[in-house]
Amino acid sequence: MHNKYIYILAISFLISCSNQQEEFVYPDSKKIPFSEEVHGYLIEDDYRWMEEFTSDESQEWVEQQNNFTQKFIKKNKFKTSIAKNLEKIWDADSLSMPYEVNKKTFYYFNDGSLQQSKLMIKDCQDCQERVLLDPNKFSADGTISLASTSVSNDASLLAYSLSDGGSDWRTWRVLDIQSGEILNDKIEWAKFSGASWENDGSGFYYQKYDEPTEELLKDINSAPKLMFHRIGTDQKEDVIIYENPDKPRWSWGLSIVKDSKVKFLSIGEGTDERNRLYVQVEPDKEFIPLIDELIGAYSFIGNKDDTFWFYSTENAKNGKIVSLSIKNGSFVWNEVISETRNSIGSVNILNSSIVVSYLVDTFTEIHFFGLDGKYKNKLKTDRKGTIRGFGGGIEDKVSYFSFTNFVSPREIYKIDLTNMSQELFWKEDLKGHDASLYQSDFEFFPSKDGTKIPIHISYKKSLKIDSDTPILLYGYGGFNISRLPGFSKSYLSWMNQGGVVAVVNLRGGGEYGDEWHDAGRLFNKQNVFDDFAYSAKFLHEREIGSPSSTAIQGGSNGGLLVAATMLQNPNLFEVAIPQVGVLDMLRFHKFTIGWAWESDYGSPDKKDEFENLLAYSPLHNIVKGECYPTTLITTAKRDDRVVPSHSFKFAAKLQEYQGCDNPILIRVEGRAGHGAGTPKDKIINQVAEVYGYALSVINND
Repeated sequence: MHNKYIYILAISFLISCSNQQEEFVYPDSKKIPFSEEVHGYLIEDDYRWMEEFTSDESQEWVEQQNNFTQKFIKKNKFKTSIAKNLEKIWDADSLSMPYEVNKKTFYYFNDGSLQQSKLMIKDCQDCQERVLLDPNKFSADGTISLASTSVSNDASLLAYSLSDGGSDWRTWRVLDIQSGEILNDKIEWAKFSGASWENDGSGFYYQKYDEPTEELLKDINSAPKLMFHRIGTDQKEDVIIYENPDKPRWSWGLSIVKDSKVKFLSIGEGTDERNRLYVQVEPDKEFIPLIDELIGAYSFIGNKDDTFWFYSTENAKNGKIVSLSIKNGSFVWNEVISETRNSIGSVNILNSSIVVSYLVDTFTEIHFFGLDGKYKNKLKTDRKGTIRGFGGGIEDKVSYFSFTNFVSPREIYKIDLTNMSQELFWKEDLKGHDASLYQSDFEFFPSKDGTKIPIHISYKKSLKIDSDTPILLYGYGGFNISRLPGFSKSYLSWMNQGGVVAVVNLRGGGEYGDEWHDAGRLFNKQNVFDDFAYSAKFLHEREIGSPSSTAIQGGSNGGLLVAATMLQNPNLFEVAIPQVGVLDMLRFHKFTIGWAWESDYGSPDKKDEFENLLAYSPLHNIVKGECYPTTLITTAKRDDRVVPSHSFKFAAKLQEYQGCDNPILIRVEGRAGHGAGTPKDKIINQVAEVYGYALSVINND
């Protein structure tokens, strides 16, 4: 009897092993041997054929991979629970920050049931709101989204842009605000551009690229033109306002000074925060260089008569406010508000005051100054979090601002700037959510080199935290972008499953100004990966989770972060989720706008920078036979910012080289891009599948 029992167990074990092995036969990823010598290094790239990511062969590979991935992520108790939780909390009104143009109020609204938010308008203070534009009517599946809008100064016309399936390409249309009529005007091949209206409303300025000659979602985007479109004319008649074919990496931004003849032209290079600044003082005159070198950022804030205020980082890594006086052909600069130890997040001019948003250890403080730079007062608030808003003009005495943090849904306040009185205008009321039941702790930890790094740790107060607690560790760390406290329905869904969410303010971001950014870019990029790894070690040392209960997540540059850190520390995490990541650091500059990221990453065309990139490039640092964490890579077919071939190649090679049974999966969304404009149902399904799978792995479910 005993021997029979052992025999049955042995057979069961063999069957189990057989099924497991069959389950891990990945879909075939064809290899076409390819190698090339770059700067004296032999680079192998057997999956380069996947760079033709719209080809039938690539799409067939995607379908097979998606089908394989669905076997793992389609159904588990955590996915079901998260989806139900998200559907419940999503079923609530959502309102954007209102803004006023010529006594008309505009804002976005969603009652929780819509794939995309509607653009609303109130024609007067006491008027009933009405729908101005409903993006849900653009397409049946909600994948054509309203990307941006711009209202003419007299609030008679609305220029709005559409994104098809998440692409960065924009098509601009024009709406008559009073009648609701969509005019015949149609602008195509715009990208990375708003619409800047001429003061008289006769037309608007925009940035246009040449129409792609080979592949819409792949061709390099360079040498844009600054165009003017006159309302009622065909795009073919649009006038080139500024271009420089000799500088194909220059891009344009135009500030039209209200009720003035003055225009400021900002000339950028890629994602570098610094810019050149030109001015036009009379229509049809040439633009005159004011700042003709990349010595700092210069951003126009507002003006009064012949005085113009700018935010600048020239000799001020945390930012300062300067003024420019234009009189009788002379240009005189003056410093108005000096740099402080805290970096400036944003600046506005309202009620003849300069409103400065400072970042104090990632939390917002709002300070008010006179136009002469003299300190007035500070916005009173009894909570720490992120404050945004204060839109308007120099004569506006009323404005709006929002408040949020990791446990508090967004609240919008109306403020009377004459007496600083505040009143709650709107509060996000999520069904079943009580912010008082959650807690968010803010701490510092030492990174590898001893630098103190901020981290926010959020969870349910009732949660007993130990080494088995599921941890979602998120980071970005790049491009001077600050990851500030903000409420997230996705994070809430993780916390509601008994997990902790930890968000790290890595070097490379802008939380502590340009110095913090510089410490995490170019030859300092390794600092970012070290910061992320040491954040996990810090948590684990305090028994806030452990390597077997930690999932790491990041998107875009954060996808690079997750992949590089996971490869360098394969035993530190249980699950890795690199999303729409930059994963081939030797060829990122070959597609669409990738070349623009060289300001943060460096150029693969320069040997020393190439060697630095090669040292951490995820695609080129996978070690054959190493056991890597369970990895769920996500991307989208129509991502023309970080093209999906990054993820395709990384997934194929990681599957080939993986040295253990931890699955390497890739989830490819269909009609979606880099993230913006994704409809509600797609968001809920993706979060439920990704977080649900991560939790099922951590819990061995």
